[in-house]
Parts: sequence; C-alpha cells; structure tokens
Amino acid sequence: MVTRSPLSVRRLLTALLLCGALLAGGTACGSDSDSTADTTKASASATTKAEKQKFAKTRFAANAGLAAGATYQWIVKPYRAGKFKAGADGRKFALIKAGLAGAFTYNRLNAAVKNAKGDPTLSKAVGPLSAGIASLKGLSTKLRKGEGLGDVTSSFDDVISGVKDAGKSAGAEVTNKVPSASQLTKGS
Repeated sequence: MVTRSPLSVRRLLTALLLCGALLAGGTACGSDSDSTADTTKASASATTKAEKQKFAKTRFAANAGLAAGATYQWIVKPYRAGKFKAGADGRKFALIKAGLAGAFTYNRLNAAVKNAKGDPTLSKAVGPLSAGIASLKGLSTKLRKGEGLGDVTSSFDDVISGVKDAGKSAGAEVTNKVPSASQLTKGS
C-alpha cells in the first residue's frame, strides 16, 4: 500500500478539481469542433439541409451511448457500491470522477439532441426530454460536492433511461459505451 502525504493528496485533489472546472467551463460554452467544418463544407458546395443531417440516428446513438456509459460507470455504479458514502475508501476521488462524468453526460446528451433534430421521427421522440436534459446542467457540481447524491444519481439515471427509450421507439437503439479517460476530460 502506498502512503501519500496530506500535501500530495491535496495537490492531486486540487488538480482534479481544476480539470473538472475547466471541463465544466468548456461544456458551458457549447463549442463544437464539427460546426466549423460543417460551415466550411456547406459554403463550398450547394448542399441541402437534409444532406447535412446524414446519419442523424447513428450520431444520436453514439452520443447518447457515451452519455449512458459515463453515467453508469462513474455515477450509478459507484453510488450503488457505496463509494459515495461518508468514510468510504476513495470517496473524494469517486465524487470527482462522478462530477466529471456528469459534465460529460450533459455535453453528450446536448449533442445527441442536436443530432436528433436531423431526423423527424427521432426529434419527435427526443423533444420532450430536452427539459430533463437541461435539468442535469448543475447536478455535476452537486456530485463533486457530495450533495443530495441519491436524488442526483436518480436524475441522471432517469434521463438516460428516457433517452434510451426514445431512441428505441424511433429506431435508434442506444447501448452503453464507456468513454475513455481522454474523452471524459475533453468533454467529447
């Protein structure tokens, strides 16, 4: 077992919190690297709006799958295992990861809703879920602070279930895909 001094643990937690804050700030800006490429392509050739939305269901399923995987792996599963309880071994680190996963989930679900708008059937199915997705915005901060963990975890799980059901009803099956650590820290 490796013992760490309180100073090194404090530095690690500070670095992780800084990463979480940077991630949350990046997701709040809503920047999307694909939007610049799409604008350039659109001005270079005369494409219709329908052509820009090719593979809308596939993109939706990919983004929603990443959100579902992050939610299950770093929010729901640790909560059920008791990792968030006071005094649990590795609690602070689990809460920080859950906060990052919450911000990542919010970002990917917003991207999935944008993708859903490209398919008429999918947009009708996912449209009612937009308010639920918007309600997740501030919850990643609560996860990092360890506030109302049961309610927060339940909110994430409920929204993911709703998105999966909506996708299934529109012919876009969503399966959990656990994002890599680099995807989690980038937010996409």
